[in-house]
Amino acid sequence: QVQVIESGGGLVQAGGSLRLSCVVSGGSFSTYSMGWFRRAPGKEREFVASISWNGGSTRYADSVKGRFTIFRDNAKNTVSLQMNSLKPEETGVYYCSRIVAVTRAPLGSWGQGTQVTVSS
Repeated sequence: QVQVIESGGGLVQAGGSLRLSCVVSGGSFSTYSMGWFRRAPGKEREFVASISWNGGSTRYADSVKGRFTIFRDNAKNTVSLQMNSLKPEETGVYYCSRIVAVTRAPLGSWGQGTQVTVSS
């Protein structure tokens, strides 16, 4: 059983920054590709960023390239998302998940997520 706990969300003004963290337990974290996803109000959950098992490969949604950075610490079983220059439309609940490396499809069940609110 793989479990994830997301944290680090909060309320920020447009242009501000947040760092999200995801702690993974119950599996072999260092072998997993991981991803961050988000669900904005009234919208489908969407892919935000992913990172390979060793951190050597990252991918980002076009909308966040240059502003967001995904990274991981395998010694601590964590994957983080640094979000800079946040926009109001990026308000939503952010989730982390183990993913299929090639397709970036999420695996397993979703955690509670962490709320990010960007005010204008």
